[in-house]
Amino acid sequence: MTGAPARLCALDLDGTLIDSQHHIVSAMTAAFAAEGIALPPAAEVRRVVGLPLNQAIKQLAPHVAGLQIERLGEAYRDAYFDAKGMGERIEPLFAGALDALDALEAGGWSLGVVTGKGRRGLHAVLEAHGIRGRFVTLKSADDGPGKPDPSLLFDAVDEAGSTPDRTIMLGDTVFDLQMARRARVSALGVSWGYHEVSLLRTEAPAAILDRFEELPAAAERLVPREIKEA
Repeated sequence: MTGAPARLCALDLDGTLIDSQHHIVSAMTAAFAAEGIALPPAAEVRRVVGLPLNQAIKQLAPHVAGLQIERLGEAYRDAYFDAKGMGERIEPLFAGALDALDALEAGGWSLGVVTGKGRRGLHAVLEAHGIRGRFVTLKSADDGPGKPDPSLLFDAVDEAGSTPDRTIMLGDTVFDLQMARRARVSALGVSWGYHEVSLLRTEAPAAILDRFEELPAAAERLVPREIKEA
């Protein structure tokens, strides 16, 4: 008799696991400047974090289309990785993240990341923190349709050997919560990210966490560990 499917905790990256707002806003500022376009306030840039890059650019500059969107996307990627090449500080993990990952793994959870970031950026930041090997599944903007489309989350669930009812999604934006709902996965919001708590509540997540340390217990409440008989 085979065991139960794995329990998967899928995490968003930017604004949930790592605090990347400085790098994102700086790169977007450089990209818009290269095209001679005025950039909206930083708060508006943070609100599109999590969307596919071209879609985020379109929301920030609705009057831009076609090849200019592509140029802005390329300029953004160039600025982002140029900053890394010049030794700019790696995006920090949010406080309590490592302890929460430790506790989840100790409790038998598999870990994954589902992000709107490109594969190169995703792998680079996880490797910089020495945690890439802790995740059994990594899904990026290069792997399929972006949030809130549920395709990447479905793929992560399958790759982890889990099922939607044994998976939770942790994210800081409504895009994460919408993706989870469409995948029929339990969703947890976080208050330390880039969307306001009032906005997250409109998507009715199971809970909104104020500290990373709350994650293991919240995960256990949603998908309790099965007790095996001796």
